[in-house]
Amino acid sequence: MGTRVIRARAAEQGVAHEELARGLETIRVEQQLPDGFSPEVQQAAERDAAAPRLPDADRTDLPFVTIDPPGARDLDQAMHLERDGDGFVVHYAIADVVAFVAPGDPVDVEAHQRGESLYGADRKIPLHPPVLSEGAASLLPDQVRPAFVWTVRLDAEGRTTAAHVERARVRSTAQLDYASVQPQVEGADPGSTLALLRTVGELRLAQEAARGGISLPMPSQELEERDGRWHLEYREMLPVESWNAQVSLLTGFAAAEKMLAGRIGVLRTLPPAPDDAVRRLRRTARALGIEWPAGLSHPDLVRSLDPTVPAHAAMVVAATTLLRGAGYAVFDGTVPEQSQHAALASSYAHVTAPLRRLVDRYGLEVCAALDAGTAVPAWVREGLPRLPELMRDSGRRAGAYERALLDLAEALALADRVGEQFDAVVLEASEDNPRKGTVMLRDPAVEARVGSQAPLPVGDEVRVRLTQADPATRKVAFEV
Repeated sequence: MGTRVIRARAAEQGVAHEELARGLETIRVEQQLPDGFSPEVQQAAERDAAAPRLPDADRTDLPFVTIDPPGARDLDQAMHLERDGDGFVVHYAIADVVAFVAPGDPVDVEAHQRGESLYGADRKIPLHPPVLSEGAASLLPDQVRPAFVWTVRLDAEGRTTAAHVERARVRSTAQLDYASVQPQVEGADPGSTLALLRTVGELRLAQEAARGGISLPMPSQELEERDGRWHLEYREMLPVESWNAQVSLLTGFAAAEKMLAGRIGVLRTLPPAPDDAVRRLRRTARALGIEWPAGLSHPDLVRSLDPTVPAHAAMVVAATTLLRGAGYAVFDGTVPEQSQHAALASSYAHVTAPLRRLVDRYGLEVCAALDAGTAVPAWVREGLPRLPELMRDSGRRAGAYERALLDLAEALALADRVGEQFDAVVLEASEDNPRKGTVMLRDPAVEARVGSQAPLPVGDEVRVRLTQADPATRKVAFEV
């Protein structure tokens, strides 16, 4: 689902910037999150950055490109796509952390304590020191970097026919961002990576639909300072972001299949939605006036929703109840009973973001060893059993951080508008008290608590009054 507040923009000086910075620091202190890195870890990172272990294999002949949000520096992935007869070849390079960070060194120990990078607004709490994650290990343009290079072959319909991974040197030729790439796709050479990204992305989306996979079209939010005031707006996902995500998922599917065949690894899992949750969702659809034919699956229903329609936006939020219980399954010698990710309708592994997520490092090492016919490193085998708990803890921290950032952004955008009335749609009502629930405003882009004297009409548009918006406490509330 991703981060809801994807970016905050304010002048480097001024009241707005100071207010945001103060709020972010308060959250960091409250949640006991790290402030930078210790001198020991920083010094180790600088030593690591200066002495990478470059692999012998050389794939700098491939003109890889990266596609990320504007200004990103921790570049985990680069791609190169080409045609292969009626099919396609996807070359996907992923940053090699272990080429820099030896197991057990101070950077590695710190990464195991953090688990993942935390993002939101204009603040980042990285998994690794920036000298590595935004410098020596990042797939920045025109730099030779050690990487795991996946070669995934697809048929004409976008189905995987073969996949292989090896360590190799790579060189990205361009750092692109979503907004600039989207218009370039239309006029791109038919055989170029950008043109084929659209072709392959759309084929993979069709494969996802055929499998019964589900992707929720959750809007993101952007916080921007204009004329001394904060404005919060929704931003819909660009098509290129979806195509890019499909290539990343493609690699995760290949990794999962490889680890299951080798009977060792770590999978990202999600149990099927319980029948009672699907029944509740059907009741919600009826309340929202959304037709749900008896033979239509919930993934197909979600694909038909338009989040710009208020009732559909409420339905998208309600559908998140079907995606609960995600975790990690580690195995060594036997295949886990639950190996599927229900939302993706496939086995799946996190392997594409090792600069930002610890678990990916383990999956990449397993896959590379399996394909090379070498023993899986001892540190991987020894570390696998504790990964689920480490990642569960880091996931809780990331969720709490994201929720606090969202609350802060909404309070900042509404702080001087208490007493005003807004048009809103009721997203959900509490099962315990149907007079309390959540509303969504389109302008500004806010979701917040609401109270009413009568049961809330889920899916209906209502007029609400802002009763509280306090950046210090991050509390926002409305009443119908």
